[in-house]
Amino acid sequence: MKNLLTAFLLLLFSAASTAQTTACLEHFANKAAPELTRPALQKQTIGLCFEAFALMHSGVSRTPLWVAEKLTRESLIRAKSVKRDDNFHAETTLPPQDRAELHDYARSGFDRGHMAPAADMPTLNAQHESFSLANIVPQQRQNNQILWAAIEGATRHMTNQRGALYVMTGPIFEGEKIERINGRVFVPTHIYKAVYDPVKKEGAAWITPNTGENTFEVVSITELEKRIRINLFPGIPAEVKDKIAALPEPRLRQRQRNP
Repeated sequence: MKNLLTAFLLLLFSAASTAQTTACLEHFANKAAPELTRPALQKQTIGLCFEAFALMHSGVSRTPLWVAEKLTRESLIRAKSVKRDDNFHAETTLPPQDRAELHDYARSGFDRGHMAPAADMPTLNAQHESFSLANIVPQQRQNNQILWAAIEGATRHMTNQRGALYVMTGPIFEGEKIERINGRVFVPTHIYKAVYDPVKKEGAAWITPNTGENTFEVVSITELEKRIRINLFPGIPAEVKDKIAALPEPRLRQRQRNP
């Protein structure tokens, strides 16, 4: 089953060149793509492969369901030299009816929240790709600029300490009625970031409500996967995913970045 899903993902990435498609598997631990275990999540999904990350986009929510990165100490060093250029844009490789547009976010009261952060991107092209709305969710402003920025910073700190991490990030939609901006783009109730250390073979995840409360919880990968109904790390033993690795404490600072 895992091999079939990986092959399916490769087909979804067919718009990329062969070299890019092969490289995209490097974003996944054990080169195994995540599996959507909830049938409702599988509707209108398209996998996209970018230079420094890969994602599964939902045409229902018009957001990613998961975004995968392999962060290394070396890639983060290169990212520091890339000047940020906020160039948000619609993802034109997606069907028009399934994708978010810039006007969806206009005057919505929500930030355009990166799942694969611009600050992780090691080249100008990779950073440009991170501003695709396929990599974005509606995020409460304080959450995006303060707590989430701190969680992203903690992830980079952990990468610098350990040398390399596999990172999975995405939205959680819980409850019977999900808020939408412009009647189209689903607003997450929570956002998650899971990390896995392939050397120490351990991992854990942060989950934060998409509010201005600056609260979060640290959970096992197993608990997160059950909650979101996505197998983020296929091939990693259950006993590894059951344990909670020590994660660095997010260091909160006021207004860490622009919306």
